[in-house]
Amino acid sequence: MKQQAAPATRPHAAFDGYHQTGPGTSDERLTRVGPGTPAGELLRRFWQPVAMTNEIGERPRLIRILGEDLVLFRDKSGTIGLVHRNCPHRRASLEFGTCETRGIRCCYHGWLFDADGTVLEVPGQPAGVEDKLRASVRLGAYPVRDYRGLVFAYMGPPDLCPAFPIYDTLEIPDQVYVPYRAPFRCNWLQVLDAILDPIHTSFLHSRISREQFSEGFGEVGEMKFYERQFGFIGTNSRRVGDNVWVRVNELVLPNYTQAGAAFAADGTQPRYFGRTAFARWVVPIDDDDTQCLAWACFGERGDPHEYNTPEGPELIEQGEVFDRPYEERQRYPADAEACEGMGTITEHSLENLVPSDKGIVMARRRLAAMAKALEDGTEPDNTASFWSGPVPTYGGDTVLCAPAKTNDDRALLRDVAKAVMEIQFAAEELTGAERDNQVIAALKDLEARGFAS
Repeated sequence: MKQQAAPATRPHAAFDGYHQTGPGTSDERLTRVGPGTPAGELLRRFWQPVAMTNEIGERPRLIRILGEDLVLFRDKSGTIGLVHRNCPHRRASLEFGTCETRGIRCCYHGWLFDADGTVLEVPGQPAGVEDKLRASVRLGAYPVRDYRGLVFAYMGPPDLCPAFPIYDTLEIPDQVYVPYRAPFRCNWLQVLDAILDPIHTSFLHSRISREQFSEGFGEVGEMKFYERQFGFIGTNSRRVGDNVWVRVNELVLPNYTQAGAAFAADGTQPRYFGRTAFARWVVPIDDDDTQCLAWACFGERGDPHEYNTPEGPELIEQGEVFDRPYEERQRYPADAEACEGMGTITEHSLENLVPSDKGIVMARRRLAAMAKALEDGTEPDNTASFWSGPVPTYGGDTVLCAPAKTNDDRALLRDVAKAVMEIQFAAEELTGAERDNQVIAALKDLEARGFAS
């Protein structure tokens, strides 16, 4: 039998491929998402987007989420339902059913079900059978909510259904929110990891192929990571001429992400508390496939309206359109190529993590702890239950004039980023314009003082 991969302590040698062919292992606790798995149960405790509203037509739609085959439909009264695929009578698929005035009817024997799974009609049966079935049989169903063009579902225990979270960046007046879907043919965790990997933008999106966003992205900045009650923040502060550009990426646990603008900020112009350009959930279809369901955000606080085109959300998401010839994907790789190229499920045991991966390590460790706690009977905290108003978030950009004054400009980059985040944290109890005004005023005062203590 061929020798397996040697331990990491074996001395390095040239042309050492033979000793590195053994299979690695993945983090099963976080990569498996079906019913009953640790990560699958954790994700089911939170509202997840499952489709775009405009995808629901006159006929039922078959979808797959968290390893479950489900049917999404809108009955003729306008009620949206999300139910298990198979009819509880003889297991025919409801994807071939019909949408009635109320509920969905199975094509095989005409059983009719309400959006909550209640049996409404059982045609052709003796008197009394229908009433007995209503009391003893239910179609599996999940509560749904239609919000800004995305359909969300809660797939966890019904008695633990949390409040639906509203994030502050999704309630900005005069902003346009365009729903979109980004497909990834790989496990959800390697897609999620990228949000707390700020250094990848300097290479994947700038230096490796072509400038996919702006020249400033190519600068390798100073990175810092913050662990918060409900997630993580990663800052990358870059020098662009006389300016310091602080770009803020954010993960709200377990799988909601925000980042700064793709095209509204390049570090050359002042920007005070610019907000996220895309707000997205990294949603597992199953262990092997992922979809990001998201909004591209256009307006003064997001990306420019000129990018509100059919291709715009795709460019904002990863700097390239999704559907491209293989040769072009090789020449100009983007996030899909980087994530999918790791394999369907990456071999975590073969990774060699470095200091710039600190945010990834922190997030994986926290997710694993949350999944373990849930296994032990402790339910995860929910953001919407903690905040009385919209949930405060941080993903975005700030660009301040801060000319280099010493030989240690890297220290200045760190100081500016730290001050920017402290200003945002100090205002997190405020909402709407009150929060914006306080943060922006404090940033301008900081800039005017020249970052003096």
